[in-house]
Amino acid sequence: MNKKLLLTSLVMVVFCVLLIALGIRHENTSVPASGDGGDKTQQAQQESTDIPDPITATLAVCGDVMSHSPQTNDAYDAATDTYSYMNCFQYVRPWIEKADYAVANFETTLNGPPYSGYPQFCAPDALAYNIQEIGFDLVTTANNHSMDKGFNGVVRTLDTLDAANLKHIGTYRTQEEFDENKGVVVVDINGIQVAFLGYTYGTNGIPVSEGNNFCINRFNTDYMAECSVLDEAKLTSELSYAESLGVDLIAVMIHWGIEYQTTENAYQDQVADFLLQNGADLILGSHSHVPQPMMERTVTLADGSQKTGFVCYSLGNFVSNQSPATVNVNYTDTTAILNLELTKDFATGETTVTNASYVPLLVLNRGTGAADQYIILDVHKGMSDYESGDTSVVSAAVYEKLKYALDGCHNILGTEFDIASQETSNAA
Repeated sequence: MNKKLLLTSLVMVVFCVLLIALGIRHENTSVPASGDGGDKTQQAQQESTDIPDPITATLAVCGDVMSHSPQTNDAYDAATDTYSYMNCFQYVRPWIEKADYAVANFETTLNGPPYSGYPQFCAPDALAYNIQEIGFDLVTTANNHSMDKGFNGVVRTLDTLDAANLKHIGTYRTQEEFDENKGVVVVDINGIQVAFLGYTYGTNGIPVSEGNNFCINRFNTDYMAECSVLDEAKLTSELSYAESLGVDLIAVMIHWGIEYQTTENAYQDQVADFLLQNGADLILGSHSHVPQPMMERTVTLADGSQKTGFVCYSLGNFVSNQSPATVNVNYTDTTAILNLELTKDFATGETTVTNASYVPLLVLNRGTGAADQYIILDVHKGMSDYESGDTSVVSAAVYEKLKYALDGCHNILGTEFDIASQETSNAA
């Protein structure tokens, strides 16, 4: 009887072992072996879910920040013995603050009192603190007025910008400061890495001493003469360095062209093409004191491929005392805020300008003795307010100036880039 039970138990054990073995075999055969199609499908599915969505950022670009003597006087408060430009910026501040990052050309020195305007600029320190307060993040200090107060003026300007928490490109206090990053400043704009470089065509005939040759970036080797010989070695070296940092975009802020011309010249086109061919993606120009065109520009690279970058030749004066009444040149009081939408696509690994638009502006000089003599007006808002019956800021005469500024922006910068035209098109 015990033998029968033992035999029965052995049979049951063997049977269970067979069932377990068959189950394991079935489980193994249901999963593809490493390296065959099943793994590849799973891997592809995993990788597709790991790719982040594209990210975007807005870069706001503005023209020349200046302080002629009448502006400096208007900024002064005798009761407190202080300077402030804040009221001048009150109507454009929302646009600057709205951007993820904002840049401009800082066309004055900050060398302390006594202050001066044209031809050798020196503004109160408040100008730097105020533009930082309204949302500017970085300025280029490489322009034809950088050396107005000599090397000491360069140094004090940079010290003041640092104290105001404004990043800067284009001028330097020491050789070591330049050598640290070859003049390249990399910033993170909402997750997009952008390298900024700054250059000027010259220094208004003010020589830079041999011992201080590092202090200002010039893109011409003949900056004391015709300003027409491109320093290809310098530009190639510094753009190559910027590329080596693995950034998403390279932006060159450049002081160039002919004053008061509303079109770029052949040399600007030549320089733009060279910059694009050697790594630049954005070219943001200044100096003309009037707007000049903006466009996508395509160049052919050494390997025969093509590359497209965005070029803004000039935005004119963001703020100044210049106007048709003061310098007898049209559009010296007409400017714009350029908004560039930058998009980083992780699937393609490319970062591009996916939209460009501008906000037309008028720098209004309300005359000596007026409270807040200088204010920068949003053209579209000013016209809309007036048309709806609000004349608290825009009178009939100012309305005509706004229309003239709008026509100038459309004729020079292009109607298609006007933010109002884009909003109307999108609504349709």
